[in-house]
Amino acid sequence: MGFRRSPVRIGIDVGGTFTDAVAVDAQSFELLGQAKVPTSHDHEDGVAHGILEALEKLQAEAGIGAQDVSFLAHGTTQATNALLEGDVATVGLAGVGTGFDAFATRRLASLGKMELAPGRKLPVRFASVRAPAEAASAVETLVRQGAGVVVAVEPFSVDDPEGELAVVSAARSRSVLATATHEITSLYGLTKRTRTAVLNAGIMPRMVSTADLVEASVRRAGITAPLMVVRGDGGVMSLPEMRHRPLLTALSGPAAGVAGALMGEKLSEGLFLETGGTSTDISVVRRGRVQVRHAQLGGHETYLPALDVRTVGIGGGSLVRFSGSEVTAVGPRSAHIAGLPYACFAPASALAGAKLVTVSPQPDDPADYVALDTVDGRRYALTLTCAANALGVVPAGAYARAETESARLALEPLASALGTSVADAARTVLGRAVKPVGEVVDELVREYRLDHPALVGGGGGAASVTPFLGKESGYEWRIAAHAEVISPLGAALALVRESVERIVPSPSDADVLAVRTEAETAVVGQGADPAGVEVEVTVDPQRNLIRAVATGATELRTKDRSSTVDDEGIRAAVARSIGVAQSEVRELASTEHHRVFAARGTRPGLFGWFTKPVEQVRVVDGEGVVRLHSKGTVVERVDAGSAQARVADLVDRYTRYGDGGSRAPAVWLLVGPKIADLSGVLDRDQLIALAGAELKTRANAEPVVVLLEDRK
Repeated sequence: MGFRRSPVRIGIDVGGTFTDAVAVDAQSFELLGQAKVPTSHDHEDGVAHGILEALEKLQAEAGIGAQDVSFLAHGTTQATNALLEGDVATVGLAGVGTGFDAFATRRLASLGKMELAPGRKLPVRFASVRAPAEAASAVETLVRQGAGVVVAVEPFSVDDPEGELAVVSAARSRSVLATATHEITSLYGLTKRTRTAVLNAGIMPRMVSTADLVEASVRRAGITAPLMVVRGDGGVMSLPEMRHRPLLTALSGPAAGVAGALMGEKLSEGLFLETGGTSTDISVVRRGRVQVRHAQLGGHETYLPALDVRTVGIGGGSLVRFSGSEVTAVGPRSAHIAGLPYACFAPASALAGAKLVTVSPQPDDPADYVALDTVDGRRYALTLTCAANALGVVPAGAYARAETESARLALEPLASALGTSVADAARTVLGRAVKPVGEVVDELVREYRLDHPALVGGGGGAASVTPFLGKESGYEWRIAAHAEVISPLGAALALVRESVERIVPSPSDADVLAVRTEAETAVVGQGADPAGVEVEVTVDPQRNLIRAVATGATELRTKDRSSTVDDEGIRAAVARSIGVAQSEVRELASTEHHRVFAARGTRPGLFGWFTKPVEQVRVVDGEGVVRLHSKGTVVERVDAGSAQARVADLVDRYTRYGDGGSRAPAVWLLVGPKIADLSGVLDRDQLIALAGAELKTRANAEPVVVLLEDRK
């Protein structure tokens, strides 16, 4: 095997059919190699065997030695599939407390009625623990009842976990897997907290076993680098953390792709559309961050943080539906479900003289899906990818690109039946297909109030949806580089992530700083470089909720900038982002790592019917990528020594007062290589305290840029 001077980051995506692996240069982010193997569901080592196969194939083909690997992460749908299929372990629920506490925990046995899949309910056994001394006997009772894992639950354990800890200790002392509700989340809400912990426990035995096998396989390959797993909120977590909280990997299917768009494509404001063969997952990136919410599982709310993803049943393999006179719909069935190859990927000679037929992809489906029967007796699917190639909207080099003649011949029978040209028939198919995708895109743009968003397409079917949608909608669009492996690329490039949430009535500055520190410490504990950790803090005074999300790399990654971005290119990117002429862009401030530009743009007015002028501000990093969008912003360059005092002055000037109390402006600080996002804090004193935490390690003379947006 070869040896490389630059460290290598490896990402692996375990899909339902294939396991993909990529190797990326940790400094330049260059794709060094990729490999694909069948996912090993039926092997005695499960998906871990396929991971090892993909890893060995990648190392051999790309010439990567074990000592070259500095980071390895994998994404898997195993947790999601286990929950969707109801394939979970029996959970022993130990309810701690007496009196009303005992009554409250006993009611939680009803979680056993929760249906995960048709006919598959969550298997729950219950035992009471009136005092910590009874913990061992309760665990014995639950194990006799068939429990493979134990969950300890006690009301208000987020304040005093003594009872829960006693149960967990008793279980682990007899080698029984166990968890406690306060270890999963520190939020109140007994039922939701317990539901989340029970779901976490249900998949724990399988996920821990898989983690052990994956780790053993990687170590046998001689790789000693940190081994990470993709989370459902777009970050990665260490293997020990995954063993403890495997539920965080649920719903992580789209997460790795979004991480690829964030890191590889540097998407800062827009939507990522990951298109497979059957569906398109649409995710939002706003001000350089993914949008996260608490997910629903089994039709019930949980405290599981996951991406806000909207899925539309349109993919590259979606089949055309035809009434005999018009195209009525595209999808939801796909060529993969029908078991048919795409017509546009067949040789042109095979499609000459093909006839249009209608079929039922599955026995109970309507018989109005279109296929082509060729003169040699073969049958092909007429898909959305065929239409996109026939219309010529698939970019050269795209994974979904087909030969023009094959695509034209594939659409010709449908065009003849419609009495129109091939181009018009293709346009009709694409219009029908992308309409529901466009509706979701528009809804998300309005909901998150995105400024001049860009569309980035990923996945093997990206070119069948994103180009046509971009041209029809007027949104700026592009297909991600190496779109077909965007998920393993995202795994390779993703940052360690940790989210800490606390309910604190009337939180003090110290409370806010403590939650921030806990999140920062957690990612550093998982190997993140302290110098690059960014922490986003949000304080919701109505819910008394403090949330801190910390992200950081497991190594201080600085992309090779030997080829600097030219000034004209930067200004052109800013102009496109704001929607103005390049001549209107002016520079306001800069640091070693960032530049701040502004121009007079517009934003929607009342009900979106009118537009009104507003100062649009953009922050650009050293690679010429727009990292932050803001509007009507005050921008000042100060030194680190006086920055906190200046932030206090500006906050005092722009704080708004009303019947609901004071409302501080949104604040960002450009501090060293980081953009410190303080915009989630409304309280003046808390905001100043957080600014101080960001500045305390900087030299007094170091330049800092303060950005402040009035919330009026």
